[in-house]
Amino acid sequence: MPEGPSIVILKEETQQFSGQKVISVSGNSAVDIQRIKGKTASFKTWGKHFLICFDDFTVKIHLLMFGTYRINERKETTPRLSLVFSNGELNFYTCSVKILEGDINLHYDWSRDIMNKNWDPEKAKQSLDKIPKQKICDALLDQDIFSGVGNIIKNEVLYRCYTHPESLVGAIPTDKIKELIDECSVYSFQFLEWKKKFELKKHWLAHTKSVCLRCNLPFIKKHTGVKRRRSFFCTNCQNLYQ
Repeated sequence: MPEGPSIVILKEETQQFSGQKVISVSGNSAVDIQRIKGKTASFKTWGKHFLICFDDFTVKIHLLMFGTYRINERKETTPRLSLVFSNGELNFYTCSVKILEGDINLHYDWSRDIMNKNWDPEKAKQSLDKIPKQKICDALLDQDIFSGVGNIIKNEVLYRCYTHPESLVGAIPTDKIKELIDECSVYSFQFLEWKKKFELKKHWLAHTKSVCLRCNLPFIKKHTGVKRRRSFFCTNCQNLYQ
């Protein structure tokens, strides 16, 4: 599943169509996509959501686990949504397509998006204070708190901050919580930079790794928390707070 930085790249790649009218629409989406025809598009992101914005509604694209997109080219399979502009086309496959009615600002709290200019770390701290019994591995993946954080960012941030993924939120020291919150945003922008250079994986310190670079000990690989997402961690240097 693409994480926030990858969706920001998608937004940047589609800027060539911003302010352009949609000439034709096709696809096998179940929603009324024909209402898009003739409308002028602009683009936003909120975490893992790619937003195609029009005057009175917005098309929300979620790439889920296996979704893909193509710009000015097509796959052999039928797209879920295809938009043709005078200067090119935008095609989405194996994704969720939904229509959000009205002003997009009524649907999203931009201060929850770790890569948005309005990101508010204090709001994230207040949200974490309300879930002291939850494991930090689940909390970091909560899109209502850290919109855009996915499993890669989760694993890398926890490793950078010397924190065990099964630590309880309420047991983690306040300064460490603030460090985790800040690192989610910091790492996301580094993720973005590395992804653009096609070198993201070579910078991974924990995700999919088998040995801790700090301790030279085997990593634990485990499906943690209620979300059962893969965690890679070192029990020697990542503190377990309970």
